[in-house]
Amino acid sequence: MAQGEVLAFEEYVRTRQDALLRSARRLVPDPVDAQDLLQTALVRTLGRWDGIEDKSLADAYLRRVMINTRTEWWRARKLDEVPTDQLPDASVDDGAEQRADRALLIDVLGVLAPKQRSVVVLRHWEQMSTEETAAALGMSAGTVKSTLHRALARLRQELEDRAARSRAVEEAPARIPAQPDRRHDERGRERCAA
Repeated sequence: MAQGEVLAFEEYVRTRQDALLRSARRLVPDPVDAQDLLQTALVRTLGRWDGIEDKSLADAYLRRVMINTRTEWWRARKLDEVPTDQLPDASVDDGAEQRADRALLIDVLGVLAPKQRSVVVLRHWEQMSTEETAAALGMSAGTVKSTLHRALARLRQELEDRAARSRAVEEAPARIPAQPDRRHDERGRERCAA
């Protein structure tokens, strides 16, 4: 790769780094994983940088690389979760209602398949058009629309389910042990005595 291309890539990364990291954060919930995802995608893109003729499409190319990388990671993941009796304490920053909503959305996005998550992130967070999303993901506009429709329905259902579970926990009465019915005990004793 020519020195000029390397400098152009460095300049591109310097100017687009924050926006690209935000995209990575929307694809994976953990901030460290998001940085790893972006770095991996940048390394992969650097090797192909001179092949990108229209540099104005570099964002779309890099997002596609991030999505593909995230999908590779998802397929190769190890399910090493260990069930426990106690849930970890969850904490929310003071005065961070907006952050809590964002965290909830990112958590809820986890119920979606990778393809659905990619479509939702590109259409709603990145505010790409249906055609741009289709081009970035290599699918038809109709597939983007139907995938988005199913994904949003799944997200709505998950939010409703979580709200219902939360209400059920809040409304559940405290359990008080039942007191024995004294009349029943007395009759039982009479029968035994007879």
